Amino acid sequence: MLTLITGLLIAGALAAAFWPRPVMVDLDAVTRGPMMVTIDEEGRTRVAEAYIVSTPVAGRLQRVEVDPGDPVIRGETVVAHMLPTNPAALDVRTREQALAAVQAAEAALRVARADLNAALANRDLAQAELERAETLADRQFTSPAALDRARQGYRVSEAQVETAEAAISMREANLANSRAQLIGFDDPGLATAIGNPRSDDIPLYAPTDGRILRIMQQSETTLPAGAPIMEIGDIEGALEVVVELISSDAVQVEVGNQVIIEDWGGPTALHGTVSRIDPLAITKFSALGVEEQRVPVTVELSGPADERKALGHGYRVVARIVVWKQEDALRVPASALFRSGGDWAVFRAQDGTARVTPVEIGRNNGVQAEVLAGLEAGDLVILYPSTAVTDGAAIARRVVN
Repeated sequence: MLTLITGLLIAGALAAAFWPRPVMVDLDAVTRGPMMVTIDEEGRTRVAEAYIVSTPVAGRLQRVEVDPGDPVIRGETVVAHMLPTNPAALDVRTREQALAAVQAAEAALRVARADLNAALANRDLAQAELERAETLADRQFTSPAALDRARQGYRVSEAQVETAEAAISMREANLANSRAQLIGFDDPGLATAIGNPRSDDIPLYAPTDGRILRIMQQSETTLPAGAPIMEIGDIEGALEVVVELISSDAVQVEVGNQVIIEDWGGPTALHGTVSRIDPLAITKFSALGVEEQRVPVTVELSGPADERKALGHGYRVVARIVVWKQEDALRVPASALFRSGGDWAVFRAQDGTARVTPVEIGRNNGVQAEVLAGLEAGDLVILYPSTAVTDGAAIARRVVN
């Protein structure tokens, strides 16, 4: 009897141990609702129209007293001061040569004016002789040849007068050129002409309204003409985002696509639209050393500036460019999809049993997929199906405490 009871207990324990149990799975429902596909990439903010303040002439830049972030007003705020350098004015030999050239030009001008006086006298004499010859010719007291010679002499004298007048104009131009060699920034007349009462100082005014973004040259130094000093821009009114997309993603983007700006530090997401897609891709290397072709895409921010008042120039943001959107789509979790014979399929939960159901998928954003055929709203599907889940296997929903 004891042996029989012991055998029955062992058989019951073995049956309980090996009795088929349902596979614990996670389930989710197929739903209808809005769905969109986005291309997510990091971007950088920048001022749409930034201005570089540079040196107008070669000279010595005084120490810049303004700081990044200071507001400026176009044409009113002085952002820097310069002291121009004129090596020719400091070179004694060059200055003496210029003075000698001025004196030579003045002498040549006096000679040209004397030549003009002589030409005028010759022309007056030739004119009087021509008048006498014409009077004698009318009375037939002189020959026609003499009259022709008088006319020729008058024309030659007129040409000499014109030549002398042209020579005076040329000498005056040479004199002005020679005097220009003596002009320096230490000339009070030149300082007054350019509207600067202090001839030793050249103020640099802000070219636009906004704030100083950065200063390239803070300390006093000597710079050539055109050297950058600082950058100025309007952060509040002209801020945009530049996103460098992989070229295969950039071909899916169009001008006017909606953009959602996230992870910028503010409480709410910002919105914008794609305003420009550059036609030229640039080569860059990823952190793993992989060569990539990146396309700069410019995003114009929309909405009031108060929403992004803490956002500045060169800040990092995450841009989600919407390339497809539908308000009423049949959606299934992407984690429920798997390949079955080259097509997409899911395990549909039906009466505690897993059933393989082929589906036709449209758009997929990595979290949800658009269902074109095979499922209906309300169907339950298995998420992350393991190898233990097979067609017809008993399943039970996992309960999370």
